[in-house]
Amino acid sequence: MTQLLQAMAVHAIALVAYPGFLAVIAFGIPIEIAWTAVIRRGTVLPNVRLQRPPSVQVVVAVLAILAAVQVSAPFNAMPLPERNLIIAAAAIGFTAWSELALEPALVAQPGLLVVIQSCWLLAVLGPAVEPQSLRPQVLGNVLVPALLPVKIACGFLYLLCLPALLRLWPVAAPADRRARPRFNATRALVWFPYCALFTTLFFPPAPDDAIGVLRFFGITIAVAAGCMLGGSLLARRGADRARGLYSRAVPPYALLVLLLIAGTVILAR
Repeated sequence: MTQLLQAMAVHAIALVAYPGFLAVIAFGIPIEIAWTAVIRRGTVLPNVRLQRPPSVQVVVAVLAILAAVQVSAPFNAMPLPERNLIIAAAAIGFTAWSELALEPALVAQPGLLVVIQSCWLLAVLGPAVEPQSLRPQVLGNVLVPALLPVKIACGFLYLLCLPALLRLWPVAAPADRRARPRFNATRALVWFPYCALFTTLFFPPAPDDAIGVLRFFGITIAVAAGCMLGGSLLARRGADRARGLYSRAVPPYALLVLLLIAGTVILAR
């Protein structure tokens, strides 16, 4: 009974505090404010009101928390054997599907979004083919020279997909006709899972100390900054070029990454 209570307490800390809900909020809100300041030339703060949140935000929050506790953040209370790449990828992936199901009019280019999400999923699962492990911290710690081309190619593909998955591209949804920008609470919830999962997959695990915390969050913030830079560049080029990039350039590159993964697996046998 004591062990059961201890396990429940550990899981509660991971889900509610760190790296769960509080970490998701503490990371996502400043990043979302920074993004609105960059793209809109002005600060847009969250509108805090004591009312029932929209259903889509509740679903996205639950999925974001489930994904966040899988990452290899320092001092993560979630036990290592219980972290799983499939859970993280599925939870993050379903955030987009929940928006499409609950608020379809606010999702731009749903067909293209499915293609981009498939490319992103390839980038997530690609490095797991040869190590044959679904633990994110194991994949980040793989430094075999023969697998480095796959990791680099998958990492670049991951970063290419992020601006579209985070809705940073200039493609407007059919029902999104706002004259003034508003704080996007739904996107604020997924900044940390997307960026922290990249840090987990493509960098060695950070130790449980102050240096490890600085390194992990430094890389994660750098990933978010890179996404904002990519989103601002797409905004300058316009919606047509953004659609062209993600429909005519990213899928062929993903196919090359898939061939590279297949070739690496064949040569490793």
